[in-house]
Amino acid sequence: MYRNYIFDLYGTLADIRTDEDKPYLWKKLAELYASFGAFYSPAELKREFRRLEQKEKEALGGKDAEPDLRRVFAKLYQQKEIVCDDTQAKMTAVFFRTLSREKLALYDGVEAFLKELKRRGKSIYLLSNAQADFTEPELCMLGIVPYFDGIFLSSKQGVKKPSPAFFNGLLKQYRLVKKESIMIGNDEAADIAGACAVGMDSLYIHTDISPKEYGVYSASYRIMDGDFRKIAPLVLR
Repeated sequence: MYRNYIFDLYGTLADIRTDEDKPYLWKKLAELYASFGAFYSPAELKREFRRLEQKEKEALGGKDAEPDLRRVFAKLYQQKEIVCDDTQAKMTAVFFRTLSREKLALYDGVEAFLKELKRRGKSIYLLSNAQADFTEPELCMLGIVPYFDGIFLSSKQGVKKPSPAFFNGLLKQYRLVKKESIMIGNDEAADIAGACAVGMDSLYIHTDISPKEYGVYSASYRIMDGDFRKIAPLVLR
């Protein structure tokens, strides 16, 4: 039926819960910066992080721009006249994500479906609005990296879903034929809208962390109860 299966990650393959506003996160992050000589109060650090994040986004130009937050973490050191190399900036990003993450787990049926796709010789790709420094370790933690023939993350491309440029970048890099490909995701305004914009089939699965707005974009298939195990009968024949 399809040769190429393109998945969103968070809310589609994996259930994740994060809280980037909890005081504990910013207290510990401020302690990390202080240990390198960059002194911030937790409130100042949070405020400067958001300001620099917005500046990075504006520099890329547009609402679908996706900055690499490693640059933001580095600039927070540099603002306090502390030298920061790429390794230190990456470590800080990973620390931030570890503190903010409260849950990470595959949905029931995900690994079985990925295994079946590989058994049948299908190609599997990840197309995710995500920070590489956050997501690459989490993919390893989930144990699903070997299933993918390609991983496309927005922070590395500078653009995110639903931008057609993000979808077309994946299609071009891996030489995928649209009519042989399907996008599977839990966010209509990102996954389904983007697939529609480039003329690709799509499957919408509504999970607990899906945005509440749905029904605007026409997915080729819909699963409204979040049961990932229902995907195979619809798109794997």
